[in-house]
Amino acid sequence: MHQLQLFTTIRCDPELLKVPDQGFTNAGWNQNPSPFYMLDFHRDRMLKAAIFWGWDAATKALEGDDGLRALQTFLRENVPEVSGSPYRAKVMIDQDGALSVLKGPTGSVHLNNLFPSYLPAPSNHVTKGSLESAKIPERNFQFEILMDKQSTTKSEFTHFKTTHRPMYDGARQRASILDPTDQREVLLVNNDDGSIMEGSITTPYFWRNGRWVTPPVPREFDITQGSGGNNGTTRRWSIER
Repeated sequence: MHQLQLFTTIRCDPELLKVPDQGFTNAGWNQNPSPFYMLDFHRDRMLKAAIFWGWDAATKALEGDDGLRALQTFLRENVPEVSGSPYRAKVMIDQDGALSVLKGPTGSVHLNNLFPSYLPAPSNHVTKGSLESAKIPERNFQFEILMDKQSTTKSEFTHFKTTHRPMYDGARQRASILDPTDQREVLLVNNDDGSIMEGSITTPYFWRNGRWVTPPVPREFDITQGSGGNNGTTRRWSIER
């Protein structure tokens, strides 16, 4: 295996600076002006992984208010393009606590999709008026959803986000999804019971019995609990709200 790194992919978007003035009341980190989407949650996910693997230097680099400020400073210095168009920043940290980043452009997203007041039922018709007044997410895109042809064994590498990703890369290759902008997604299947684990790059939600649900993931890694999927940032944000 190559040298393992922990990572998280952060949306860096000047539109996020408008959040405090747009009437959002549930924006968390972005309630104060910041171009970095859910930066505190992204830091938390890397910190939990560093603690799990016993990476003391990485833990020290990320923990506390100092760690959060350091991550914010790192992004401001290394993603200067955020002053213009939105970017995605894949922030990685190694065992020695060294940060690195791979960045690239990403598409525009309505702020309602980033901080929805709620997720409407699939059959609900969303009008432009309700979109703005109730902070309901836009529905101007569709994905083709595929099931992986092979099952995946859950592990610490499916719970934490790391650079060891053969299970996700393999699922996408089997589904012939080679372009990261492809409007298709493949769902990974748990090897234990055939349940849905997660998407290859997304968190799936399902409409069941009049409510949205998502595959269960324990707050702390436990191989005996949950679907085996990733403890993602937007998933955490949704469940906490």
